[in-house]
Amino acid sequence: MTLVDGKGTAFQSIPLVDLAPLDRELEAADTSERATLVQAVRAAASEVGFLYVKNHGVDPRRIAQIEQAAREFFALPAARKQACAIHLSSNHRGYVAPGEEVFYGQTQDTKEAFDLSRELPAADYGAAQRFLGPNQWPEALPGFRAAVEAYYEDVFALGRRLLGVFALALGVAPERFLRHVHAPPSQLRLLHYPARPQLPGASGIGAHTDYECFTLLHATQPGLEVMNGHGQWVKAPPLPGAFVVNIGDLLEVWSNGQFLSTSHRVAAVSEQRYAFPLFFNVDYATLVEPLPELCQGGARYAGLVAGEHLLAQTVQTFRYLREQAERGELVLPAGARELSSFGRERAQG
Repeated sequence: MTLVDGKGTAFQSIPLVDLAPLDRELEAADTSERATLVQAVRAAASEVGFLYVKNHGVDPRRIAQIEQAAREFFALPAARKQACAIHLSSNHRGYVAPGEEVFYGQTQDTKEAFDLSRELPAADYGAAQRFLGPNQWPEALPGFRAAVEAYYEDVFALGRRLLGVFALALGVAPERFLRHVHAPPSQLRLLHYPARPQLPGASGIGAHTDYECFTLLHATQPGLEVMNGHGQWVKAPPLPGAFVVNIGDLLEVWSNGQFLSTSHRVAAVSEQRYAFPLFFNVDYATLVEPLPELCQGGARYAGLVAGEHLLAQTVQTFRYLREQAERGELVLPAGARELSSFGRERAQG
């Protein structure tokens, strides 16, 4: 792993980490290989909050298949896409039209999305029912569901292994985190950013942090930008064969601020862009609070419930959920944080 400078907050590029030791069980990896990997992840998560990972084990054919599936879906007529609009779902799954999401700073996005998670039978999940259950699938689009579900399972499996590495990077056993991963609301988004070179100042997606543990991203074109500690936006273009990984709010809390949930955005793009972030989460009812081992100087964060944080941030972001809340059909969890209460973008503002 290489950083442009040693100041951390003044980074001008994103570090690249080799996940080759994850080809086998981490506990069985050579001690020196494991130590090198854990140290590289610790440095990236602490100093930048973003990293590229190579030798991740996800089959390139899976990636090509989901790219093709996304192109076919987003090329459908608007009426076909709206037939599975997210507001028609009871558990936040489906098509997201441009302008539906509004982030901190009230930016208007140009992107469209298709949101899903692991397919589960319809059941009573209690408070978690906002995010758990069946997906909406577009009709008469052969191969779409199979390609999307196969990609989800492969990247989710990578996420489980990475969560164990993040635990080791914080000095605790992987099971401390992995015991909370049974039926998490880990969302996959298929994102389409149309070319908008004629809209100076517009954003593909506005500045924000991610609400979960971390995100694994594949994208087809540049556009992603990451805020460093000086308030500068640093470009994070795709690297062939690598995923982008970024720390989310929950790992910042668990690490007592050692890891950074870094503000990022996607600028308006001059070429059509597709992106596929999987937001790796823990189970809805998980209480996330600073690890006692990291609180010698005191806890910097109050604990939060993983699913409630996700719900609060999502309600404040999506227009249809805000309208439900305004009508009294949906209530924010007690102690809900304001939108984008993590990240350098809020601190700079």
